Formats: sequence, structure tokens, C-alpha cells
Amino acid sequence: MNTGTNGYKKTHKRVLNKRAVLWLGQTCNLRCQFCYFLERIESASHKEHPFMTLEKAKAICSCLVDFYHNNAIDIQGGEPTLYREILELTQHCRNIGLLPTLITNAVLLCKRTRCSELKAAGVRDLLISVHGLGDNYDSLVGVKGASKKQMAALENIVAENIPFRFNCVLSKTTLPELMAISELAHNTGARVVNFITFNPFEDQHNSDKLSDGNVANYTDVKAYLTPAMDYLEDVGIECNVRYLPMCMAEERHRKNIYNFQQNPYDLHEWDYVSWSWTALKPQRMRDGEITKPVDRRTISLETMQFPVALKFATDAVQKLIRTYPHTRAPIEALYREISFAVNTVKQKLGRGNREEDFYRDNALVRTSQCDYCYSAKCKMCSVQGICDGFHGDYASIFGADEAAAIELGIKIYDPTYYISGQEKVVEEEDYDWAF
Repeated sequence: MNTGTNGYKKTHKRVLNKRAVLWLGQTCNLRCQFCYFLERIESASHKEHPFMTLEKAKAICSCLVDFYHNNAIDIQGGEPTLYREILELTQHCRNIGLLPTLITNAVLLCKRTRCSELKAAGVRDLLISVHGLGDNYDSLVGVKGASKKQMAALENIVAENIPFRFNCVLSKTTLPELMAISELAHNTGARVVNFITFNPFEDQHNSDKLSDGNVANYTDVKAYLTPAMDYLEDVGIECNVRYLPMCMAEERHRKNIYNFQQNPYDLHEWDYVSWSWTALKPQRMRDGEITKPVDRRTISLETMQFPVALKFATDAVQKLIRTYPHTRAPIEALYREISFAVNTVKQKLGRGNREEDFYRDNALVRTSQCDYCYSAKCKMCSVQGICDGFHGDYASIFGADEAAAIELGIKIYDPTYYISGQEKVVEEEDYDWAF
């Protein structure tokens, strides 16, 4: 453990996270080309476009504490600083033991009073979307002058001593700026930098707007990403890369790669159990009541994965339950045990931790939903079992021939195999359970 200062320490210990996520509504002041929810942001008539009421947001947050036992939350919009009641919601989260982070472009925080108000309300930190610099940023987000306001906001955030981290989407035009963005993180005092590779979820999935003209291939990404990661390591800033095949990173950087199987071990990522609930449409819309929360043991049916040869069993069980809903509970219990035995997850992981098994199974389903795929070379790779492979949309543009088998002499099934070698930030409020 690194005994750091300024309200956090660093550790190699990996534990499951307890962080929730809340979407207030898809209303935003920018129009990022790669936004997951761009269609919902541009369409005022979309049911997820308007912000929800404060009462509904509070009810969701209270459920995240009382039912899911989360202790932190990422609040996002759209853009959460546009939400009129953001200060009251932030204070509510702090009061009920849900430490609030805003995922924000920070443009409105160019007014220092906005920063001081957020700090007084109890915001824990900010995750700032720095997807480029200067004119490139303005072009990517569709608003002239946005970068200038974001840089002014950073000065205010630093002056108010609000902790912050960076998110950076690796769009094609941003790659040449990765070193400058990394230097900005160091010069301003960012605790963490997350680089996010091609991952077209939600509105971007299967989009006809994506092509090799605006999407960078992994080989080009690696050329710019490697020196930026080396720099961040040298200056002591935690660096994470989301959704990159393991083989597309240098060996020394594989500890920084967080795909679906690794994300549950990042304290700043989302708990898959509560995420599965807040991601449901009723919890993302202004209108309507929230749905009844569901425990992980009753939502795990859809997450169980049989080998391909036994896929008929999955289909048959799900059809049976759809036809006879009253059979769900007894069948689910048996189904879970059979799936667990078939996959021998306990033996493969060598830990026998059923909770971690659940998260791994859930991660595998998420990759399936995004049509992740492997190349023929991946079959020879020692870490295929802990690597997502290539997003289906990426493969439709570039294929998967960039893959290279990592040969270790043994097959790896422990998602923490590489990431246990990374020093990660743990905030002071989490010392009692994360160490």
C-alpha cells in the first residue's frame, strides 16, 4: 500500500466495487460525436430526454443505499450541472451515505460560484470529460468555445480544492493530443485518467455514422497511447484503459486494461448489480414510477453462460419460464447450480468466491450483448478467458486480424491476473473496507 496524502492512498489490493450510477435525463449542453445517448439528447420528444424530478432521483438514490448497499454514486445526465436541483440532490446523497461524483463536461463550472456551491453541497469529486483540446475539442463536442470554458472550469475546480479525474475518449482526432492531455492531468492535479477506446453502446451501437474515417484502429491507438501511459506512470497518476484487447497493449501496460471482467474491481466503476436496475428505462425517465429493485440472486438467470454445445439448455430454460412464470424461482436455483458446475468457475478462479463468480458471469453476458468476437489467433492466447476480444462494431470495420496470441504456458481465468499489479487510488472514505 502506498501511504499517499491529500485524502487518498494507493493499493494493489483488488476488491469488488460498491459504486452506483444514475442517469438524470439526456439533456446536455454539448453534442459529442461519440456520445452513447446522442439521439436521445438531440430529440426533445424522447422519453429519456427530460430530467426526472428531484423526488424520483432521491427515491432511486435511497434505494441504492437501502437495497443495494452502494456507498458511492456517479451522477450523470446528459449533463448533471444543468439539473436545477443538482445541489439538493448532491446534499441528499451525502446525507444518506452515498458519496456523490458528477460525470461532467464541466463547461458550466467556468463560473467559480458553481464550483463553490457544489463543494458546499458535499460533492465528493468530479469525473471530467476531456476528450480533446482547443479547436479539436470544440469540433468533437459541437460547440465553439467549449474548450476555453472547460479550461477555466479546471482552474476553478483546482482553486476550490475539489478532487477530480479525467475521462478521455480515444477518437481519431484526439490521438495526437493524448500526451498533452496527460500533461494537463499532471499539471492540474488529476488523480486518475481513464482512456476509453471504441465502445459504441446505446445509440452508437450499429450506427451507420461509424467508419474508418472517424474511428481509429487499435494499432494506431497503441502508437499514441503507449507513450501517454508511460508518462502517467512516471508522474504517479493512475491510468486505466477501457475496452481494449489485452494483446493491443504493451506487456507493462496490461495491468491498466479494464474490460468487462476487470471493471468490478475498479472502485470508480459501477456495481453490476445495481447498474442492472438503474439502467432499466423506468429509472432513466422523468415519467412513471421506479420499478421494484431486484436482488442479484434473482436477476442472475439471464447472466448464466453454458458452453456453445449446451446453449440449447439456456434457450429451453428461458422459454419454459416465459411460458410458466410461476416456475421461475425453483428453476432458477437449479439452473444456477448447473451452470456453475458446467463452467467450473470456482476451480478456474481458484478462489471459490461465489459473489465474484456472479460478476464474472455478468461481464460475459455484457460482451455477448455487444457482439464481442475473437480472431482465430485468440484461441491460442493464454488470456482469452479474461479478455473481451473485439467489439462487434469494431470488427465490422477493421476485422480482428490485429490480434496476437499472448503465450504464458497456462490458461488464465482470473480477471485480476494483470490488474493486481496496478496501484489504484482509494479515497479516505473507503479505507475501512477497500484495504
